Amino acid sequence: MSQSLRHFLLSGRLDRFAIALSGLCLAHCFVTAVVLGLLAMAGGIFESPIFHEAGLVLAILLGAIALGHGAMVHRFMMPAAIGSLGLGVMAGALTMDHGWQESVYTLIGVGILALGHDLNHRAGR
Repeated sequence: MSQSLRHFLLSGRLDRFAIALSGLCLAHCFVTAVVLGLLAMAGGIFESPIFHEAGLVLAILLGAIALGHGAMVHRFMMPAAIGSLGLGVMAGALTMDHGWQESVYTLIGVGILALGHDLNHRAGR
């Protein structure tokens, strides 16, 4: 056995290192269990139709305000027109049953709305 390894063993450094690793393992296991538990709980909340509907209504209201303000400021209607198409698709998704079709329509509407917001931003420069 080499002199440095012998010193490492006899000085107690190996024990301190092992204790530190055990502490890290304990922290990892605890944090993982807590985080997974919180994610499972949050998944139930985020999957709720009311959460999705409230988010869509808020996004539609904010989108309409931002697009309308931009159109009044820069007097260019194309961003508002494109964004309004996205808002309409999102509003249509609110009328659908909660499921994958509603999610697809929501994503399409959000994508079109994002394009409208981008054009609105560029027109305001």
